[in-house]
Amino acid sequence: MNLDFSKEQKMIRDEALAFLKKECPYERVKELEETAEGYDPKMWKKMADLGWLALMFPESYGGDGGQFIDTAIIMEALGSMVSPSPFFSTIIQCGLVLLEGGSEEQKKKLIPEISDGKLIMSLAQYEEHASYSVSDVTLTAEAEADGFRLNGTKMFVMDANIAHKLIVAAKTGDGEISLFLVDTNVGGVTIDKVPTIALDNNCVVTFENVSVPKENMMGDPGAAIAVLEKANQKAAVAKAAEMLGGCKASIDMTVAYAKERMQYGKPIGGFQAIQHFIANMLIAYDTNYNYLYRVICMVDEGEDFATEAYALKANVNDAYKFISERGVHIHGGIGTTREGDAGLFFRKVKAHEYICGDSATLYDAVFENLMQQV
Repeated sequence: MNLDFSKEQKMIRDEALAFLKKECPYERVKELEETAEGYDPKMWKKMADLGWLALMFPESYGGDGGQFIDTAIIMEALGSMVSPSPFFSTIIQCGLVLLEGGSEEQKKKLIPEISDGKLIMSLAQYEEHASYSVSDVTLTAEAEADGFRLNGTKMFVMDANIAHKLIVAAKTGDGEISLFLVDTNVGGVTIDKVPTIALDNNCVVTFENVSVPKENMMGDPGAAIAVLEKANQKAAVAKAAEMLGGCKASIDMTVAYAKERMQYGKPIGGFQAIQHFIANMLIAYDTNYNYLYRVICMVDEGEDFATEAYALKANVNDAYKFISERGVHIHGGIGTTREGDAGLFFRKVKAHEYICGDSATLYDAVFENLMQQV
């Protein structure tokens, strides 16, 4: 297995970082976080023009037919600059669900619009009881003569406030969970953005007698559990890439500060305690970074990566918290302020941890998968 980047992949990485540093430096990130939209539509269009939104999709659906590693590189760059955009919700979450569970007609219609930056989508899966299990979905989709009628509430729906369409997991029968495409502008859909410490587009979506035509069901009735589980495994790897991008940027920022910050007539980076902190940050990062691209190669080579994806995301959850927390400690008081940049990463830790599964849930999944192999 070759873990080296190809010439093209190095180009994607370098150009992505250069673009984000120019278009969305940390000061711009702070400005966008405080807007109602939470992202820059002009930058989103530029990302589409660069081909980022099409990388993951097959050429048969209007995509570029790239490998998963190409999109993971983009995710890592986005994480390093903490760039707010609907990339994860639209390209990763909904894109993967669409590829796994959508009909040919749905793929041919929606994927080109996504790739062109014209369609933003959001996955509405989780509910008030905060269960990661798809089988615990309680939002109902009652069958009617010409379709279905949705009633219920979805929580933690990322970027729903800027989305054009939702992919909604709903109960269509006893133990049967199905997926539906729902336009955000139809009657009965109410979207409320929730204030969070991470300042992300986290929303509550309420469905009250929302009429959905039959052709908007994705896949067969009851297909949601299998589709979401498979899509979530890749999404967990992509989110880990984004988080490790943040880890690396946090380390680089902290090292630079430790070289400049003077105390007792010398840079604080000269003190052994600070050196130990930074060394441990680097160890946590390097270990998980190497693991990340090992798992990404498993994805692209068609190997069974489910257990590795869960273990990776669980470890990165802990590593991101450790690294960003140490970064704030070394920066001191300014690390907790909006004037500084170190806090940008620390505020994202808990929000990112719960996307695709928190550590406890993922470790349980690792255990269950390993026990099945015994």
